Amino acid sequence: MLRQSKSPLLSLPGAVAAEGPDEGVAAHYGDLFREQRALADGAGFVDLSHRGVITVTGPERLGWLHLLITQHVTELPPGQATEALVLTGNGHIEHALYLVDDGETVWVHVEPGTQGELAAYLESMKFFYRVEVADRTDEFAVVHLPAGSIAAVPDGVVVRETSYGRDLFLPREQLESFAASHAPAAGVLAYEALRVEAHRPRLGLETDHRTIPHEVGLIGTAVHLQKGCYRGQETVARVQNLGKPPRRLVFLHLDGSEVRLPGHGAPVRLASDGPEGRQLGFVTTSARHHELGPIALALVKRNVPVDAPLLVGEGTAASQEVVVAP
Repeated sequence: MLRQSKSPLLSLPGAVAAEGPDEGVAAHYGDLFREQRALADGAGFVDLSHRGVITVTGPERLGWLHLLITQHVTELPPGQATEALVLTGNGHIEHALYLVDDGETVWVHVEPGTQGELAAYLESMKFFYRVEVADRTDEFAVVHLPAGSIAAVPDGVVVRETSYGRDLFLPREQLESFAASHAPAAGVLAYEALRVEAHRPRLGLETDHRTIPHEVGLIGTAVHLQKGCYRGQETVARVQNLGKPPRRLVFLHLDGSEVRLPGHGAPVRLASDGPEGRQLGFVTTSARHHELGPIALALVKRNVPVDAPLLVGEGTAASQEVVVAP
């Protein structure tokens, strides 16, 4: 992934820069749990300006996109948010798109650094369709307002409204003035903790090079099962109709006495097998939640018993909740 430029909001008081895939924005502004509580109460905003932004224009944009992605969008009403995937020929998740159409343009935000590859793929698939694809990341910043927020949205700003909040495609030159009028700012660690609580998977964390949509619970939300052909559809249909995915996403409650959270990729084992037992999965995202304590998402083998106590990393005890049924 490409390195992202730093957000000007890293100059806000208390800002601590995020690392890893969220490099370029603030991890927090000095009080992680206060920021989480504010978001849970519908207050404040999250700077997601490191995410990529792509637009698709032209009279055939929805019909054309419909051929390439996993979602049914030919009749997508203006202002209705949806999400979709681009799959490989073998049905593995390659891109995750969070999109809305404003009546003239499809606005998409994607994982940081993936916009160039996605735009190049879309460009290669234009053929004779009347569409134009543009990488608008340098012009527009994604800003998140949490569910329940009554904050005003600047005139002319495209909004993608979901059950967990509103994503704004804000002109980058307005980012600092928006922050000044919409405080308090919350960092991505607070946003991620609420994402983990809600069991929402994220590309590159809950997915790897062989993840199929069924494993992480994206059937129905990002994959429409009654639409025509698209790349990777054969795998989706085969697993849906004839089989089960090899892995499943689980939500973990972690032992709160541990000082450090297990990192991405930390092994998951059966507690009965001990810390030297066979690895049955791995942690995808861990977080400290303001009410639940330490929590995580993990991918485990489908046949791991749903009520089995687990060990994470070097021996952190964990109990699981089902996200994807075995």
